[in-house]
Amino acid sequence: MKRTKGSAPRVVVGISGASGAIYGVRLLERCRQAGCETHLVASPAGVMNAHHELGLDRSALEGLADHCHNPADIGATIASGSFATHAMVIAPCSMKTLAAVAHGLSDNLLTRAADVALKERRKLVLMVRETPFNLAHLRNMTCVTEMGGIVFPPLPAFYLGRLTIDEMVNDSVERVLALIGIESAAPEAWTGL
Repeated sequence: MKRTKGSAPRVVVGISGASGAIYGVRLLERCRQAGCETHLVASPAGVMNAHHELGLDRSALEGLADHCHNPADIGATIASGSFATHAMVIAPCSMKTLAAVAHGLSDNLLTRAADVALKERRKLVLMVRETPFNLAHLRNMTCVTEMGGIVFPPLPAFYLGRLTIDEMVNDSVERVLALIGIESAAPEAWTGL
């Protein structure tokens, strides 16, 4: 995305139906702190998980973003490459969403926006949440990687001495922000033994 001086980077945040809604929520919170303009598209299963895991309903979840889009609204701004964005992160990314992105299905706004990121050669980060992986999962991750996407399972950096889940979530989100080029990202660096 071409930025003018003082313009906020636009970040599309997808929340799909995998466990780990906290990653999407924390990403929205940090993007707001970093001065990013956020565009949220949450699948029905993503909203269900945010409610189950965090007690957030759709309106509370959408309140964390600057702009919210219905997954069925294939005519939304983020469905077009002409709408310049800085990056897209799907946090968390279910295996169903991964498969749709890997195969270019564009069957809803979430997967269409990811397809746009890939075709426009913009950063696309998928925080995949599943274990163990089957062969279809691995092949889909390879396919997305070969298309230029970044598969980023939110694995804890135990070597940093993290003690709480909250600290591990924060570290993963900071690493993603750094990966997509947000200047104020502050992942903790390894300083050696």
